[in-house]
Amino acid sequence: MSSLPDRNFVRRVDLTSLQLFVAVCELGSIGRAAEREFIAASAISKRLSDLEAALHTPLLYRHTRGVDLTPAGESLLHHARSVLYSLEKMQGELSEYADGVRGHVRVHANISAIVQYLPEDLGVFTREHEAIKIDLEEHLSSEVLRAVQEGAADLGICHASQGTHELQALPYRQDRLALVVPAGHPLTKLGPAIDFISTLDFDHVGLHTNSSIYVAMHQAATEAGRGIKLRIHVTGLDAMCRMIQNGLGIGIMPLRAFELMKGGIGAGLASVALKDAWAVRQIQLVARDFSTLPVAARTLVTHLRAGADAPHALAA
Repeated sequence: MSSLPDRNFVRRVDLTSLQLFVAVCELGSIGRAAEREFIAASAISKRLSDLEAALHTPLLYRHTRGVDLTPAGESLLHHARSVLYSLEKMQGELSEYADGVRGHVRVHANISAIVQYLPEDLGVFTREHEAIKIDLEEHLSSEVLRAVQEGAADLGICHASQGTHELQALPYRQDRLALVVPAGHPLTKLGPAIDFISTLDFDHVGLHTNSSIYVAMHQAATEAGRGIKLRIHVTGLDAMCRMIQNGLGIGIMPLRAFELMKGGIGAGLASVALKDAWAVRQIQLVARDFSTLPVAARTLVTHLRAGADAPHALAA
């Protein structure tokens, strides 16, 4: 296949088509992309066909359930996201020449950061910078890292001990994991702190298998030559508390998150500290390159870093 001249290629591939292509890839369906983008499905199909003609290669496998990417489509998706990310960054930086710092910061964070620290930190920030809009989404730490790497998020906030070799990371907060049990549970009588291995004789309520907490638990149990009696998986800390309250097991969660829920959804439950080294974790701020972030995003990073060393008192 002969390659097209660069100037001809640029003329034939427009940004709207790239945006629609990314939308179809993210949603897995031309119909769902049409609904989200408020455009006729036939118009999207025509643009995708023109895009494939311009590239002289199929980009999508079309079937009754939706679409899948061809190898060429996978490559284009990577480059399209990069191009759109760069354009958003350019627009954001140019808009900052207006009076005051303005902008739009896309933040993906894990549940530990969202429950424990971000409500207060972002609340203060938005009151001080009303012209900066923050879009916050909750994801698993692994998904947060992927979103930052692919340009779907400007800033990630998560446990990033692994998978940051292509990203930059700065410390944000430190959190501690604790065992949560019904009040009066036998494990509360072993002392103010116990080893995780002591919990393995009891049924557990666990988070998603890809969550950083579950991964750490599984690794610790494996190293001890034991298994976890996992009775049920839940997707949130409030659901974990409800399950523990109703006798379905015990659970591991961030201590500060439990303390915040203790007077409400966590009523009737108690926490026991864990002695294990992995129970003390670093929540980090993650970006492709902090120095090249738009001013609005850098302003947010500066604010979050300023509060990183501030003490967060826990209830007794």
